[in-house]
Amino acid sequence: MSMTRTTCPYCGVGCGVLANEDGTIKGDPDHPANFGRLCSKGASLGETIDLEGRLLQPKINGEAADWDSALDLVAKKFSAAIAEHGPESVAFYASGQLLTEDYYVANKLMKGFIGSANIDTNSRLCMASSVAGHKRAFGTDTVPGTYEDLEQADLIVLVGSNLAWCHPVLYQRIAAAKEARPAMRIVNIDPRRTATSELADLHLSIAPDGDIALFNGLLTHLAETGRSDTTYTSAHVSGVAEAVEIARASNLNDTGLSAQDLATFFELWGSTNKVVTIYSQGVNQSQSGSDKVNAILNCHLATGRIGRAGMGPFSVTGQPNAMGGREVGGLANMLANHLEIANADHRAAVQDFWGSPTICTKPGLKAVDLFQACADGKIKALWVMSTNPAVSLPDADGVAEAIANVPFVVTSDMIEKTDTNALADVLLPAAGWGEKDGTVTNSERRISRQRAFLKTPGKARPDWQIISNVAARMGFGKAFAYHSPADIFAEYVALDTALSPAPRDLDLSIFADVDYDQMLPTQWPRNGHRFFSDGQFFHPDGKARMIAVTAPKLSKPRFALNTGRNRDQWHTMTRTGKSQRLGTHLAEPYVEIHPADAIELGANPGAIIEIESLYGSALLRTLITDRGPQGQLFAPMHWTRQRSKRGTVNSLTAPVVDPVSGQPALKTGSITAQIYRAAWYGFLACRHQPRPQTPYAAVARTTTGWQVELAGRRTPPDWEAEAQKLAGLKQAEVSIHTDPASGTTRVALVQDGVIEALLFVAPRPVVVARNAIISVIGTETPSLMALAGRNAANLPDPGATVCACFNVGRNTLMSAIAAGAKSVAALGGATCAGTNCGSCKPELKSLIAEAPMPMAAE
Repeated sequence: MSMTRTTCPYCGVGCGVLANEDGTIKGDPDHPANFGRLCSKGASLGETIDLEGRLLQPKINGEAADWDSALDLVAKKFSAAIAEHGPESVAFYASGQLLTEDYYVANKLMKGFIGSANIDTNSRLCMASSVAGHKRAFGTDTVPGTYEDLEQADLIVLVGSNLAWCHPVLYQRIAAAKEARPAMRIVNIDPRRTATSELADLHLSIAPDGDIALFNGLLTHLAETGRSDTTYTSAHVSGVAEAVEIARASNLNDTGLSAQDLATFFELWGSTNKVVTIYSQGVNQSQSGSDKVNAILNCHLATGRIGRAGMGPFSVTGQPNAMGGREVGGLANMLANHLEIANADHRAAVQDFWGSPTICTKPGLKAVDLFQACADGKIKALWVMSTNPAVSLPDADGVAEAIANVPFVVTSDMIEKTDTNALADVLLPAAGWGEKDGTVTNSERRISRQRAFLKTPGKARPDWQIISNVAARMGFGKAFAYHSPADIFAEYVALDTALSPAPRDLDLSIFADVDYDQMLPTQWPRNGHRFFSDGQFFHPDGKARMIAVTAPKLSKPRFALNTGRNRDQWHTMTRTGKSQRLGTHLAEPYVEIHPADAIELGANPGAIIEIESLYGSALLRTLITDRGPQGQLFAPMHWTRQRSKRGTVNSLTAPVVDPVSGQPALKTGSITAQIYRAAWYGFLACRHQPRPQTPYAAVARTTTGWQVELAGRRTPPDWEAEAQKLAGLKQAEVSIHTDPASGTTRVALVQDGVIEALLFVAPRPVVVARNAIISVIGTETPSLMALAGRNAANLPDPGATVCACFNVGRNTLMSAIAAGAKSVAALGGATCAGTNCGSCKPELKSLIAEAPMPMAAE
């Protein structure tokens, strides 16, 4: 079988993938990011490349249109807005899912030809605080190390990163390194005890936003115990004395940690030379995110633990091409190729190379400010590319209203029905993963190729071509006359060469003569390079800067909401939502709540909680657990209004940002919580996609169609009619069973002898064997047997899915443990769980730990 070498379109690890048009997906054993490993999402890519739900032709005001009409209208509207209101009246909102070539063309059009810097991206939600921290400390946005450092370190500190779920392949690399070198130590700093904590030797349940107090405390400890490298700092670092002085003023009580835990961590970090500090969204997505980053960098600079094997700070990016976007300038406060908008020489050099009629002279609107400008009527034309801000941005309801307020909105996307597309005047069909060619840059500065292995469907076009087509119609055709992404990449590299006299880290010279089609995954400036090994940085004096940072004053509301991601989902599920096995792990919007808080609220397992903030509300299923501290609730952000009636978690989050980076503070916010007192709960399984309108509804794919979790405060008077309405089957034959004693009702809808839908209703959360119910959809199972809601007598219920790769359920795993599988390896041998991507291994370890052990007398 012929396989195409490409790169995964999910997180910033940048895993190599071997793909075939029939949907066969394998990890690329030769790619240095993953060496053949894939996580559950990457392994399921073959299930997401069908055309269901795809946008396959342009649409204007909801009606099909040809490309010329759509492109002419976009160019006309943007040109008219610029002519009447100036270049600051238009904006692009792009995405870390764009390829570097797409990003480059969009940035060039906005900054060099329109003359505004109003191009920002959903990467602002991901790593903007890390960018700001890097630039303040190093003089450039530089990631110093490589993935090899994770295997060479003697101590790895994970800060605000659930690596096991959000970057599983890196987690598995670390787990393998620890297994090979058991003396390696791992510290996990996170308010919650997550899957990542299972690997840690020490878990520090830090108070939300207590990171600066912690790392200021560490810096003070290093200075007072003589573990700072004064020889190094004298030669290579400025700002040391002030940073240490301010750090001493921090109150360690703000960390929420015990004196013993603090002493253990400080001694471990201070006494270990080879330390890598990995940080992610728990650091970045904060009102003090940039200062958190610099508090971490300060400790590495104070000890000189940077730029050498097995040591240094390491920012892991959440998006597949956030790094590529940063490189070409795809953020509102960047120019291009790591150059600065504020620098007149930089602007002149870029304008000269582009031959552009203008160049932006000031930073543009960052994401949250951009959509506020939309709400205020300042943006007259908006282009959203490959992202869904009406769900992913804070104050999501307000953002949706802001987009609706813009006179002209165009989106370019793969999927037709998204919350953002519903607000657009023009929809442009974009080619997706597997259909287009380009490059992406991963977290360790490695540029890899994404290659097409599928035919472009319908009338879809790659993003770079769509943008270039619009640019040509705006009168800039000569500068955008690209024939392929290879042309764009060559121009990008040539721009870097032309700018080479400017002191900066970005060096693409290794790609100057590259064969684009055959290009191998390659780091810039060269493979294996670690920045700052020579003690030289990119500030004018050649030194790094330690930044004096003050810990914020912390408030403690009765309930605070922390948001994040699920193991098997990605962003707003437009791709992962297509895969039924990715939906089986956690299939509906939920909130983790501490048992003591659940008792206070009167919430039993499976209850629905109504959460409110100043910005909106949501209905979420309770998951009662002591993984998080009392008073701190956690909810993932994936569910859209397309998938759930009131499960959009960012409807709750506040549009509060870090003042330096502009990154939203999505990790903590004040909320109220109360029980949603439903009169009924329901579970529906059906063959065709339903469109439920009940107050609580969460839709997910299954192996036989769809499932919906339901609830409402008013009991429908006619369950037969309600079932037909929910499933969209008005003419189906109905079998119904009602038990007045328990208040339960069960409805089967049958057409031509085939089970089309099954609805189970009860006055409390429905307890049925969901896998068994799903399995009979589309079969000729007799209605009475289907309505039993359980497996046949000879088939055990596997329980809730734990291993998505092999669809292994909790009950199956607990049975294997009871039969003697007392290790993760033994469980894998008995059930196959954990033997593919390994993402579920932390949960397998937890199940083994909670299983009752037989007593000696037994």
